Amino acid sequence: MSVKLRPYRRGGWEVDITFRLPSGSRHRDRSKAPVSSKLAAQRWGEARERHLLLHGPARSNKEVPTLKAFASRFLDGHARANRQKPSGIAAKDAILRRHLVPLLGTKSLDAITNEDVQRVKQALHAKAPKTVNNVLTVLNTLLKKAVEWNVIERMPCTVHLLPVPRPTVAFHDIDDYERLIEAASGIDPVARLIVLLGGEAGLRCGEMIALEWTDVDLSKRQLCVRRSDWNGQVTVPKGGRFRYVPLTHRLGEALRNHRHLRGPRVLCQDDGRPLTRQKVQYRMRRAARRANLTHDGVHALRHTFCSHLAMHGAPARAIQELLGHRDLSMTERYMHLSPAALDAAIRLLDRPARGDMLETGRGQDEKVNR
Repeated sequence: MSVKLRPYRRGGWEVDITFRLPSGSRHRDRSKAPVSSKLAAQRWGEARERHLLLHGPARSNKEVPTLKAFASRFLDGHARANRQKPSGIAAKDAILRRHLVPLLGTKSLDAITNEDVQRVKQALHAKAPKTVNNVLTVLNTLLKKAVEWNVIERMPCTVHLLPVPRPTVAFHDIDDYERLIEAASGIDPVARLIVLLGGEAGLRCGEMIALEWTDVDLSKRQLCVRRSDWNGQVTVPKGGRFRYVPLTHRLGEALRNHRHLRGPRVLCQDDGRPLTRQKVQYRMRRAARRANLTHDGVHALRHTFCSHLAMHGAPARAIQELLGHRDLSMTERYMHLSPAALDAAIRLLDRPARGDMLETGRGQDEKVNR
Protein backbone atom coordinates (compact mmCIF):
# COMPACT_ATOMS: atom_id res chain seq x y z
CA MET A 1 0.00 0.00 0.00
CA SER A 2 1.25 3.47 -0.78
CA VAL A 3 -0.03 7.04 -1.03
CA LYS A 4 2.01 9.42 -3.19
CA LEU A 5 1.44 13.12 -3.77
CA ARG A 6 2.29 15.07 -6.90
CA PRO A 7 1.75 18.83 -7.30
CA TYR A 8 -0.26 20.14 -10.25
CA ARG A 9 1.24 23.01 -12.20
CA ARG A 10 -1.73 25.25 -11.49
CA GLY A 11 -2.04 24.35 -7.82
CA GLY A 12 -3.48 21.44 -5.90
CA TRP A 13 -2.30 17.87 -5.38
CA GLU A 14 -2.76 14.60 -7.21
CA VAL A 15 -3.18 11.69 -4.81
CA ASP A 16 -1.85 8.42 -6.27
CA ILE A 17 -2.93 5.34 -4.27
CA THR A 18 -1.68 1.82 -5.08
CA PHE A 19 -2.92 -1.25 -3.19
CA ARG A 20 -3.89 -4.91 -3.58
CA LEU A 21 -7.45 -6.13 -3.28
CA PRO A 22 -8.29 -9.23 -1.21
CA SER A 23 -8.49 -11.15 -4.49
CA GLY A 24 -4.79 -10.40 -5.02
CA SER A 25 -5.28 -8.06 -7.98
CA ARG A 26 -3.42 -4.77 -7.94
CA HIS A 27 -5.45 -1.55 -8.10
CA ARG A 28 -4.41 2.04 -8.66
CA ASP A 29 -6.50 5.10 -7.88
CA ARG A 30 -5.48 8.63 -8.93
CA SER A 31 -7.56 11.69 -8.14
CA LYS A 32 -7.26 15.34 -7.20
CA ALA A 33 -7.43 16.08 -3.48
CA PRO A 34 -10.27 18.45 -2.50
CA VAL A 35 -7.89 20.34 -0.16
CA SER A 36 -5.05 22.73 -0.95
CA SER A 37 -2.26 22.04 1.57
CA LYS A 38 0.14 19.12 1.22
CA LEU A 39 -0.45 17.82 4.76
CA ALA A 40 -4.23 17.90 4.32
CA ALA A 41 -3.90 16.15 0.95
CA GLN A 42 -1.77 13.42 2.58
CA ARG A 43 -4.40 12.85 5.28
CA TRP A 44 -7.19 12.83 2.69
CA GLY A 45 -5.27 10.26 0.65
CA GLU A 46 -4.75 7.99 3.64
CA ALA A 47 -8.45 8.17 4.52
CA ARG A 48 -9.37 7.36 0.93
CA GLU A 49 -6.95 4.42 0.98
CA ARG A 50 -8.68 2.99 4.05
CA HIS A 51 -12.08 3.45 2.39
CA LEU A 52 -10.93 1.65 -0.77
CA LEU A 53 -9.52 -1.24 1.26
CA LEU A 54 -12.76 -1.65 3.19
CA HIS A 55 -15.28 -1.13 0.39
CA GLY A 56 -13.26 -1.76 -2.75
CA PRO A 57 -13.08 0.51 -5.82
CA ALA A 58 -16.37 1.87 -7.07
CA ARG A 59 -17.71 0.19 -10.16
CA SER A 60 -18.85 2.50 -12.90
CA ASN A 61 -21.83 1.52 -15.01
CA LYS A 62 -21.16 4.35 -17.44
CA GLU A 63 -20.46 3.10 -20.95
CA VAL A 64 -17.22 4.57 -22.29
CA PRO A 65 -17.18 5.30 -26.04
CA THR A 66 -14.49 4.05 -28.38
CA LEU A 67 -12.00 6.46 -29.86
CA LYS A 68 -13.75 6.18 -33.23
CA ALA A 69 -17.12 7.07 -31.71
CA PHE A 70 -15.68 9.99 -29.73
CA ALA A 71 -13.63 11.48 -32.61
CA SER A 72 -16.45 13.50 -34.20
CA ARG A 73 -17.57 14.79 -30.80
CA PHE A 74 -14.00 15.92 -30.13
CA LEU A 75 -13.77 17.78 -33.44
CA ASP A 76 -17.12 19.52 -32.98
CA GLY A 77 -16.91 20.21 -29.26
CA HIS A 78 -13.26 21.25 -29.14
CA ALA A 79 -11.79 22.31 -32.50
CA ARG A 80 -14.88 23.80 -34.14
CA ALA A 81 -16.47 25.13 -30.93
CA ASN A 82 -13.24 27.01 -30.10
CA ARG A 83 -13.21 28.44 -33.66
CA GLN A 84 -9.80 27.10 -34.50
CA LYS A 85 -8.44 27.90 -37.95
CA PRO A 86 -9.88 25.78 -40.77
CA SER A 87 -6.42 24.44 -41.55
CA GLY A 88 -6.02 23.29 -37.93
CA ILE A 89 -9.42 21.56 -37.91
CA ALA A 90 -8.62 19.82 -41.19
CA ALA A 91 -5.23 18.69 -39.82
CA LYS A 92 -6.85 17.15 -36.70
CA ASP A 93 -9.51 15.45 -38.82
CA ALA A 94 -6.83 13.99 -41.12
CA ILE A 95 -4.76 12.71 -38.17
CA LEU A 96 -7.80 11.00 -36.66
CA ARG A 97 -8.87 9.39 -39.95
CA ARG A 98 -5.45 8.32 -41.20
CA HIS A 99 -3.65 7.33 -38.02
CA LEU A 100 -5.53 7.20 -34.73
CA VAL A 101 -8.83 5.60 -35.80
CA PRO A 102 -7.15 2.79 -37.82
CA LEU A 103 -4.80 2.02 -34.89
CA LEU A 104 -6.94 2.66 -31.81
CA GLY A 105 -10.46 3.25 -33.10
CA THR A 106 -12.01 0.08 -31.65
CA LYS A 107 -10.62 0.62 -28.13
CA SER A 108 -12.67 2.38 -25.47
CA LEU A 109 -11.04 5.58 -24.28
CA ASP A 110 -10.34 4.29 -20.77
CA ALA A 111 -8.66 1.16 -22.16
CA ILE A 112 -5.92 3.00 -24.09
CA THR A 113 -2.64 2.08 -22.40
CA ASN A 114 0.94 3.28 -22.46
CA GLU A 115 1.74 0.29 -24.65
CA ASP A 116 -0.89 1.47 -27.15
CA VAL A 117 0.87 4.82 -27.32
CA GLN A 118 4.12 3.02 -28.10
CA ARG A 119 2.33 1.04 -30.81
CA VAL A 120 1.30 4.32 -32.43
CA LYS A 121 4.92 5.47 -32.40
CA GLN A 122 6.06 2.19 -33.91
CA ALA A 123 3.43 2.31 -36.65
CA LEU A 124 4.68 5.80 -37.60
CA HIS A 125 8.39 4.92 -37.53
CA ALA A 126 8.81 6.02 -41.15
CA LYS A 127 7.40 9.50 -40.42
CA ALA A 128 9.39 12.51 -39.26
CA PRO A 129 9.49 13.03 -35.46
CA LYS A 130 7.48 16.26 -35.79
CA THR A 131 4.74 14.39 -37.67
CA VAL A 132 4.64 11.69 -34.99
CA ASN A 133 4.41 14.37 -32.29
CA ASN A 134 1.50 16.01 -34.11
CA VAL A 135 -0.37 12.68 -33.97
CA LEU A 136 0.48 12.15 -30.30
CA THR A 137 -0.59 15.70 -29.43
CA VAL A 138 -4.04 15.13 -30.95
CA LEU A 139 -4.39 11.87 -28.99
CA ASN A 140 -3.32 13.57 -25.76
CA THR A 141 -5.71 16.50 -26.26
CA LEU A 142 -8.58 14.16 -27.13
CA LEU A 143 -8.10 12.14 -23.92
CA LYS A 144 -7.80 15.30 -21.80
CA LYS A 145 -11.09 16.58 -23.25
CA ALA A 146 -12.71 13.23 -22.44
CA VAL A 147 -11.63 13.68 -18.81
CA GLU A 148 -12.78 17.32 -18.80
CA TRP A 149 -16.20 16.35 -20.17
CA ASN A 150 -16.55 13.48 -17.63
CA VAL A 151 -16.52 10.84 -20.34
CA ILE A 152 -13.71 9.04 -18.49
CA GLU A 153 -12.56 9.54 -14.91
CA ARG A 154 -8.85 10.05 -15.51
CA MET A 155 -6.15 9.90 -18.16
CA PRO A 156 -5.68 6.20 -18.99
CA CYS A 157 -2.11 6.63 -20.25
CA THR A 158 0.84 9.00 -20.41
CA VAL A 159 1.84 10.44 -23.78
CA HIS A 160 5.55 11.23 -24.17
CA LEU A 161 6.58 13.13 -27.30
CA LEU A 162 9.65 12.26 -29.36
CA PRO A 163 12.71 14.51 -29.17
CA VAL A 164 12.78 16.74 -32.23
CA PRO A 165 16.02 18.39 -33.40
CA ARG A 166 15.74 22.08 -34.06
CA PRO A 167 14.94 22.35 -37.78
CA THR A 168 16.94 24.41 -40.24
CA VAL A 169 14.64 26.88 -41.94
CA ALA A 170 15.19 27.50 -45.64
CA PHE A 171 15.77 31.06 -46.85
CA HIS A 172 17.32 32.85 -49.83
CA ASP A 173 20.58 34.71 -49.55
CA ILE A 174 20.62 38.30 -50.85
CA ASP A 175 22.07 37.40 -54.26
CA ASP A 176 19.76 34.39 -54.63
CA TYR A 177 16.75 36.52 -53.76
CA GLU A 178 17.62 39.07 -56.45
CA ARG A 179 17.92 36.24 -58.99
CA LEU A 180 14.53 34.94 -57.87
CA ILE A 181 12.92 38.36 -58.46
CA GLU A 182 14.47 38.54 -61.92
CA ALA A 183 13.26 35.02 -62.76
CA ALA A 184 9.73 35.78 -61.50
CA SER A 185 9.64 38.96 -63.60
CA GLY A 186 10.24 36.80 -66.66
CA ILE A 187 7.09 34.75 -65.89
CA ASP A 188 4.51 37.49 -65.31
CA PRO A 189 3.88 40.52 -63.06
CA VAL A 190 1.82 38.37 -60.67
CA ALA A 191 4.76 36.04 -60.02
CA ARG A 192 7.01 39.03 -59.33
CA LEU A 193 4.45 40.51 -56.93
CA ILE A 194 4.18 37.19 -55.07
CA VAL A 195 7.94 37.12 -54.51
CA LEU A 196 7.96 40.73 -53.30
CA LEU A 197 4.97 40.28 -50.97
CA GLY A 198 6.73 37.36 -49.33
CA GLY A 199 10.33 38.58 -49.43
CA GLU A 200 9.78 42.28 -48.65
CA ALA A 201 6.60 42.22 -46.52
CA GLY A 202 6.77 38.76 -44.92
CA LEU A 203 3.26 37.66 -45.95
CA ARG A 204 2.25 34.01 -45.67
CA CYS A 205 0.65 32.33 -48.69
CA GLY A 206 -2.89 32.62 -47.29
CA GLU A 207 -2.30 36.28 -46.39
CA MET A 208 -1.18 37.05 -49.95
CA ILE A 209 -4.30 35.43 -51.39
CA ALA A 210 -6.63 37.27 -48.97
CA LEU A 211 -4.97 40.69 -49.43
CA GLU A 212 -7.48 43.24 -50.75
CA TRP A 213 -6.92 46.66 -52.29
CA THR A 214 -8.61 48.25 -49.27
CA ASP A 215 -5.71 46.85 -47.20
CA VAL A 216 -3.12 48.69 -49.32
CA ASP A 217 -2.41 52.39 -48.73
CA LEU A 218 -0.02 53.54 -51.42
CA SER A 219 0.00 57.15 -50.19
CA LYS A 220 1.16 56.07 -46.71
CA ARG A 221 3.29 53.31 -48.24
CA GLN A 222 1.96 50.54 -46.01
CA LEU A 223 -0.32 47.54 -46.12
CA CYS A 224 -2.48 45.96 -43.42
CA VAL A 225 -2.51 42.18 -42.98
CA ARG A 226 -5.99 41.58 -41.57
CA ARG A 227 -7.14 38.25 -43.06
CA SER A 228 -5.95 34.88 -44.36
CA ASP A 229 -7.48 32.55 -46.95
CA TRP A 230 -7.34 28.76 -46.65
CA ASN A 231 -9.10 26.92 -49.49
CA GLY A 232 -11.69 29.69 -49.79
CA GLN A 233 -12.29 30.04 -46.03
CA VAL A 234 -11.27 33.51 -44.83
CA THR A 235 -10.19 33.96 -41.21
CA VAL A 236 -7.97 36.31 -39.21
CA PRO A 237 -4.20 35.85 -39.69
CA LYS A 238 -2.29 33.30 -37.68
CA GLY A 239 -1.78 34.82 -34.23
CA GLY A 240 -5.25 36.34 -34.26
CA ARG A 241 -4.38 40.00 -34.76
CA PHE A 242 -3.82 42.57 -37.51
CA ARG A 243 -0.40 43.95 -38.36
CA TYR A 244 0.82 46.86 -40.46
CA VAL A 245 3.84 46.50 -42.75
CA PRO A 246 5.52 49.51 -44.42
CA LEU A 247 6.17 49.07 -48.13
CA THR A 248 9.61 49.03 -49.71
CA HIS A 249 9.97 51.25 -52.75
CA ARG A 250 10.16 48.20 -55.01
CA LEU A 251 7.04 46.58 -53.55
CA GLY A 252 5.11 49.87 -53.57
CA GLU A 253 5.93 50.39 -57.24
CA ALA A 254 4.93 46.80 -58.09
CA LEU A 255 1.55 47.24 -56.36
CA ARG A 256 0.96 50.56 -58.14
CA ASN A 257 1.70 49.00 -61.54
CA HIS A 258 -0.46 45.96 -60.74
CA ARG A 259 -3.56 48.03 -59.78
CA HIS A 260 -6.70 46.58 -61.43
CA LEU A 261 -10.50 46.67 -61.17
CA ARG A 262 -11.19 42.98 -61.77
CA GLY A 263 -12.08 42.36 -58.11
CA PRO A 264 -11.34 43.33 -54.52
CA ARG A 265 -8.37 40.94 -54.16
CA VAL A 266 -4.87 42.10 -55.12
CA LEU A 267 -4.00 38.65 -56.48
CA CYS A 268 -6.79 37.41 -58.72
CA GLN A 269 -7.36 35.59 -61.97
CA ASP A 270 -8.40 37.23 -65.24
CA ASP A 271 -12.10 36.77 -64.42
CA GLY A 272 -11.70 38.40 -61.00
CA ARG A 273 -11.78 35.20 -58.95
CA PRO A 274 -9.17 35.00 -56.16
CA LEU A 275 -5.89 33.30 -56.97
CA THR A 276 -5.74 29.81 -55.45
CA ARG A 277 -2.98 28.46 -53.24
CA GLN A 278 -2.01 25.99 -55.96
CA LYS A 279 -1.53 28.77 -58.54
CA VAL A 280 0.61 30.79 -56.13
CA GLN A 281 2.81 27.79 -55.38
CA TYR A 282 3.05 26.90 -59.09
CA ARG A 283 4.43 30.35 -59.93
CA MET A 284 6.93 30.11 -57.09
CA ARG A 285 8.19 26.72 -58.27
CA ARG A 286 8.62 28.03 -61.82
CA ALA A 287 10.54 31.09 -60.62
CA ALA A 288 12.80 28.98 -58.37
CA ARG A 289 13.58 26.59 -61.25
CA ARG A 290 14.45 29.51 -63.54
CA ALA A 291 16.72 30.98 -60.87
CA ASN A 292 18.41 27.60 -60.21
CA LEU A 293 17.34 27.61 -56.55
CA THR A 294 16.58 24.55 -54.44
CA HIS A 295 14.10 26.23 -52.07
CA ASP A 296 10.88 26.67 -54.04
CA GLY A 297 8.32 27.05 -51.25
CA VAL A 298 6.32 30.22 -50.70
CA HIS A 299 7.09 30.19 -46.97
CA ALA A 300 10.83 30.42 -47.71
CA LEU A 301 10.11 34.01 -48.76
CA ARG A 302 8.89 34.82 -45.25
CA HIS A 303 12.08 33.31 -43.81
CA THR A 304 14.04 35.41 -46.30
CA PHE A 305 12.24 38.59 -45.20
CA CYS A 306 13.15 37.95 -41.56
CA SER A 307 16.73 36.92 -42.29
CA HIS A 308 17.48 39.95 -44.46
CA LEU A 309 16.14 42.30 -41.79
CA ALA A 310 18.39 40.62 -39.21
CA MET A 311 21.42 40.83 -41.51
CA HIS A 312 20.85 44.57 -41.93
CA GLY A 313 20.70 45.10 -38.16
CA ALA A 314 16.95 45.40 -37.53
CA PRO A 315 15.99 44.94 -33.84
CA ALA A 316 14.45 41.57 -33.00
CA ARG A 317 11.40 43.27 -31.47
CA ALA A 318 10.72 45.16 -34.71
CA ILE A 319 11.02 41.96 -36.74
CA GLN A 320 8.59 40.26 -34.37
CA GLU A 321 5.99 43.01 -34.95
CA LEU A 322 6.43 42.88 -38.73
CA LEU A 323 6.01 39.09 -38.76
CA GLY A 324 3.07 39.13 -36.34
CA HIS A 325 4.60 36.64 -33.91
CA ARG A 326 3.26 36.47 -30.36
CA ASP A 327 6.50 35.02 -28.99
CA LEU A 328 9.95 36.45 -29.62
CA SER A 329 11.46 32.95 -29.49
CA MET A 330 9.54 32.10 -32.67
CA THR A 331 11.04 35.14 -34.39
CA GLU A 332 14.55 34.09 -33.37
CA ARG A 333 14.09 30.79 -35.22
CA TYR A 334 13.74 32.77 -38.45
CA MET A 335 16.67 35.12 -37.88
CA HIS A 336 19.42 33.52 -39.97
CA LEU A 337 22.61 35.05 -41.24
CA SER A 338 23.91 34.45 -44.73
CA PRO A 339 27.25 32.66 -45.24
CA ALA A 340 28.68 36.00 -46.41
CA ALA A 341 27.63 37.71 -43.19
CA LEU A 342 29.09 34.90 -41.09
CA ASP A 343 32.34 35.06 -43.05
CA ALA A 344 32.55 38.82 -42.47
CA ALA A 345 32.08 38.24 -38.73
CA ILE A 346 34.93 35.70 -38.61
CA ARG A 347 37.19 38.09 -40.53
CA LEU A 348 36.99 40.40 -37.52
CA LEU A 349 39.23 37.90 -35.73
CA ASP A 350 41.87 38.33 -38.44
CA ARG A 351 42.37 41.99 -37.53
CA PRO A 352 45.51 42.56 -35.42
CA ALA A 353 44.90 43.01 -31.72
CA ARG A 354 45.37 46.50 -30.27
CA GLY A 355 48.53 45.46 -28.42
CA ASP A 356 50.06 44.15 -31.64
CA MET A 357 49.20 47.39 -33.42
CA LEU A 358 50.86 49.45 -30.68
CA GLU A 359 53.96 47.23 -30.75
CA THR A 360 54.12 47.50 -34.54
CA GLY A 361 53.81 51.25 -34.27
CA ARG A 362 56.71 51.52 -31.80
CA GLY A 363 58.87 49.35 -34.04
CA GLN A 364 58.24 51.63 -37.00
CA ASP A 365 59.05 54.72 -34.91
CA GLU A 366 62.38 53.19 -33.85
CA LYS A 367 63.29 52.57 -37.50
CA VAL A 368 62.52 56.18 -38.35
CA ASN A 369 64.65 57.51 -35.46
CA ARG A 370 67.63 55.46 -36.64
